[in-house]
Amino acid sequence: MDRIQVIAQESDRLAEVLAQTDPAARVPTCPDWDAAALLWHVTGVHRFWADVLAQDPQTEAEVGALEQGGSEPPGSIAEIVPLRAAATADLLAQLRTLPDDAPRWSWWEPDQTVGFTRRMQTYEATMHRIDAELTAGVPVGPVAAGVAAGAIDHCVDVLWAWKPDWAEEEQLAIVELVATDTDQRWLVEIGHWFGTGPESGNAFDMAMAVRAGEGATGAATISGPAAQLSRWAWGRHPEAGAIAIEGTADARTAIARLIEQGIQ
Repeated sequence: MDRIQVIAQESDRLAEVLAQTDPAARVPTCPDWDAAALLWHVTGVHRFWADVLAQDPQTEAEVGALEQGGSEPPGSIAEIVPLRAAATADLLAQLRTLPDDAPRWSWWEPDQTVGFTRRMQTYEATMHRIDAELTAGVPVGPVAAGVAAGAIDHCVDVLWAWKPDWAEEEQLAIVELVATDTDQRWLVEIGHWFGTGPESGNAFDMAMAVRAGEGATGAATISGPAAQLSRWAWGRHPEAGAIAIEGTADARTAIARLIEQGIQ
């Protein structure tokens, strides 16, 4: 897949849709945001990662400085639109220049390369484009099969799998995701991580999932077309009836908690 083309097209479509949407319209897949906040979020994400790639921060303090470098959001979507275009252009310029194996910071400790950012931004741009269409109440456009499969991989290997080093974990159920149109399958263990943060002192209990080992048997099956399955995994409201979930009550409870936790 041409990831630069995907990021460009999906981000442009998001901006096009939101430019014609009530800025106060709520985002059904991210209820804390309205349409203006969604566009500003994407602008900030692209600006941050463009700066990470361009400036190559070496310490957490340097990364933090980039995170804190953004200004307050403008008062209208019309003012955000050119800022988003510039941020996306800068991100894509860096991605065109840098190879995937070039070292760069990322929040995912196992992969500190440009490739991580390229993959993550492909899927994030796609899912936020869907957010925009759902917010505007317009038909949701397609997700290419390769992008959909990659987005599911990213959920399983990164977004669902993350936990802090100090946390304990417990696995609750093994489930299989099945893309009915491509026959791709993902066998995962769903559970939760928990513990008290050593710095904050706050107690945490969060859903998580990791790939299951060979020979594991699923207690539930989640099936649907790859595009719809990717929307389900990312909490992006798949079409009614597109996803079928079958299995034990315990497995279904674990699945529901994982999805309800959400991905922004």
